[in-house]
Amino acid sequence: MFKLEVMEAVSISLQKRKLTHRIFTPIRAFLVDSRAVGIILIACTILSLTLSNLPATRSAYNSFWQHTVHITFAGLHLPDSYLLWINDVFMTFFFFLVGMEIKRELATGELASVKKSLLPILAALGGMIVPAIIFTLFNGNTVHSHGWGIPMATDIAFSLGVLSLLGKRVPVSLKIFLAALAIIDDLGAVITIGIFYTDSLNTTYLLCGLGMLAVVLLLNRLNIIKPVWYLLPGIVLWYCIFNSGVHATIAGVLMAFSMPLKSLAKLESVLYRPVNFVIMPLFALANTAILLPADFMQAYSSTISMGVMTGLVLGKPVGIFLFSFIAIRLKIASLPSHTNYAQLWGIGILGGIGFTMSIFTSTLAYNAEALQVISKVSIISASVIAAIAGHTWFRQVIPAATTTMIAYKEIAENREKEEISLAIS
Repeated sequence: MFKLEVMEAVSISLQKRKLTHRIFTPIRAFLVDSRAVGIILIACTILSLTLSNLPATRSAYNSFWQHTVHITFAGLHLPDSYLLWINDVFMTFFFFLVGMEIKRELATGELASVKKSLLPILAALGGMIVPAIIFTLFNGNTVHSHGWGIPMATDIAFSLGVLSLLGKRVPVSLKIFLAALAIIDDLGAVITIGIFYTDSLNTTYLLCGLGMLAVVLLLNRLNIIKPVWYLLPGIVLWYCIFNSGVHATIAGVLMAFSMPLKSLAKLESVLYRPVNFVIMPLFALANTAILLPADFMQAYSSTISMGVMTGLVLGKPVGIFLFSFIAIRLKIASLPSHTNYAQLWGIGILGGIGFTMSIFTSTLAYNAEALQVISKVSIISASVIAAIAGHTWFRQVIPAATTTMIAYKEIAENREKEEISLAIS
């Protein structure tokens, strides 16, 4: 009798394990797949835009992200809505994680040579200048001319998300190039906003932030490895940047570039999953909570729409590719490993995904809500076109047959880089 009960218990246990395996193994495999981030971001975007515009949910959904958050702690000035907490606080961890990748590549990887590190800088410069010129061509002689900064920015989260949909088809070196380009692009957008679109730049907080950055660099100089020692200076740095009028997420990049590589390696494994599978989906949900006007098709007839859409869809790839091509031909920069000019053009197309920083710039460029709506509709439309065009382009220029060969080469190179990193450590 006892044996029968034991056998029944074992049988039930095995059935439960099989059920658990069937349910959770596909989910685990999905999360491990590099395309998971891109798929989740797109799904969240579609869900958010749907909920934002359905009559039954739009009011509650849109107001939720703008809900006022009252956090009073020692008189500190902190973000006052769920949207700002996501964009200014949580996304700082995303920029910190990406900054870690860029620093590692600058030290021992794809961007270690001067020529390869110069390429994303020059590409980002072209990707800002050409779209701004195109927008000015459409609006230079109008009252809308102040919006020239709108098509300058590339949304790093969405552009990398779309690129990740291609999985191992895309060389890691190309992903690193896009990440570096987008970060430099964001820095350029922040500088543009600070100089041309911000009236209340607080120099006191800015100087305090620079002072705290000096403290972080001193800790690095003293060879302090434990991440806990950087926690308080990092929080103070973020607070100063946030209250200075500069976009707070820049604090994440500054911390990543100022801390020692050994500390970053310990933090990367801790942050990877929360950033990619919690923070980025929240970012997509919050930033696409946009109520589209009933007659939004009329927005496309505006010179603002023409300037923004042409600047992002055409100006971005032309600027990124042209500046990169000239730099490579002049031999002051070089292509990323295992890439070609066709793939470089594809990166330029994905650079046309403007979204967050572009939407943010549009709210500063125009006070009238009608003009802001036109800008947002144009940015969303251009970003969708750029995402589809970029994804389609890469599927054509990188056949699946070449994926295995690229993967083997990168595995060998990554092993060599790890040996170098260990030697440096």
